[in-house]
Amino acid sequence: MLRLLRISNYALIDNVEIEFERGFNVITGETGAGKSIILGALSLLQGGRADSRTVADPNRKSVIEAEFELDGEGDHSLLSDYCRTNDIDWDGERVLLRREIAASRGRSRAFVNDSPVALVHLEEVARHLVDIHSQHHNQLLSQAPFQLAVIDAIAGNGARLAAYRQLFDTLRLTMRSLKTARAELERSRADEEFMRFQLSQIDELRLSPGEQEELERQREVVANIDSLKESMSELLAALNGSDDGEGGAVALVDAATSSARRLTSLLGDELTDRLESASIELNDIASTVADANEELAAQPGLLQTIDQRLGDIYSLERKHHVDTVGELLTIADSLRSRLDAIDNGDEEITRLKRAARRARDLALEAAGEISDHRREAAGWLAGRLREVAQPLGMKNLAVEIRVSDADMSATGTDRVEFLCAFNKNQPLMAVGGAASGGEISRLMLSLKAIIASRMQLPSIIFDEIDTGISGRTAQKVSERLSYIAGKHQVLCITHLPQIAAMADTHFEIRKTVENGKTSTRIHKLGKEEQTEELARLLGGAEITGAVLENAREMKRLAEKKKRELLEERNVI
Repeated sequence: MLRLLRISNYALIDNVEIEFERGFNVITGETGAGKSIILGALSLLQGGRADSRTVADPNRKSVIEAEFELDGEGDHSLLSDYCRTNDIDWDGERVLLRREIAASRGRSRAFVNDSPVALVHLEEVARHLVDIHSQHHNQLLSQAPFQLAVIDAIAGNGARLAAYRQLFDTLRLTMRSLKTARAELERSRADEEFMRFQLSQIDELRLSPGEQEELERQREVVANIDSLKESMSELLAALNGSDDGEGGAVALVDAATSSARRLTSLLGDELTDRLESASIELNDIASTVADANEELAAQPGLLQTIDQRLGDIYSLERKHHVDTVGELLTIADSLRSRLDAIDNGDEEITRLKRAARRARDLALEAAGEISDHRREAAGWLAGRLREVAQPLGMKNLAVEIRVSDADMSATGTDRVEFLCAFNKNQPLMAVGGAASGGEISRLMLSLKAIIASRMQLPSIIFDEIDTGISGRTAQKVSERLSYIAGKHQVLCITHLPQIAAMADTHFEIRKTVENGKTSTRIHKLGKEEQTEELARLLGGAEITGAVLENAREMKRLAEKKKRELLEERNVI
């Protein structure tokens, strides 16, 4: 239940804290006093659009905060699962919702249990805690999606719909894959001849990874062969000396080694060994260089061969708008895959068709089960609506809820339509075209009362539920609201004394002007104050003794009626 509502710096409210009670809470006040401000603040906690114009003092942020107390006997498993799944703090005893609005551009922040959350999470948590019924909700009654949602709520189709949507999503994905596969196969077959030509061109080159880089390196070497040969000759001359072998590094080191051997007694073995090692290394280097020189001289026509190979590679790369052999090999793999898909395309299409038929059969089976429960719920709800609405001044109400076949969609295979007649001999018509504003309001109240009995919803807020009613009908509406309040906390904003008299807790909203500043205040009324407020609702501006006495009598009768309703609930 909604225990506390705190509002600061919002519209005409500077700072207010409202402590609500269990049962039937009523809020009254003169027109323009600010009752709609309370609803506006609560709607922000349900994810409503923030507006910077509601921030009274631009130097401070607006803050709307609601504390919900959880009934230990209620089933809050769906809410707790949602919070834990989305890393929202959960203690099982209370839930604190908060919305902060900055004056600049209406930017806002949302919190659940003091933890910052995305607005969608605030909206979802609030949906499990409170239902706000306004004139807008009356208009929903004529809309097909709302009617379908009502039937599903009565039928308890929540889990069944969740399972069906998974099957329906699988069907859509399978059908999409089938459509894509067919289109791809059709495109591929149209291009098959060209793709085979492209692949043959790549395959004919017998490319290998890294080949282009190696060829480019070799070409750079071969293209500079004259310069390389000159350098090679110079290196060989330095190592071997002239043609007779004199003057080269090899001969000089060999001569030095011979001299060192003769001086071993003086220089020692170590120096001789080092010179011998150097002689061996230089001879090996000279041999390696000589081999390289012979190889360099034995490759006539190599540059032409390399240029031809690179030319073929570059030409193919230009055709495919790529820069490397690796990319050409990737294209070849892709072409092979597409050609394989063409060769095996009919088999893949057949597999996807079977999968789609299987997915459709499973979805239809689940949708059929949902339809059965909807039809059963529709028949029960139509009868129950007549029972609940008759005491509200609609004794001639006729209701039929049709569940007819429709194309498969995310909600199943049904179309739901509420048909009503409010007068004798009146043909059944769609709700939107058959009812007045007052009739729609009472029908919606009846529907809310029925739904509330099937749901674990802690708090229900009614605004403008008294539209278009008065007298005895207003009294019956007040009794129905009080009856609902026996199982759910009810908050009702009203201007009718019949409804206000049934309140368990009564609040009055007043607009005051202090130091030239207009503000809205809300006050919890004591017993005598409730009587005075009832008298105001009954008598208008002038409250006489007779009006006050009438108000006391109305309150006394209301208390008696509440005791009767309590006994009725206990019997049921």
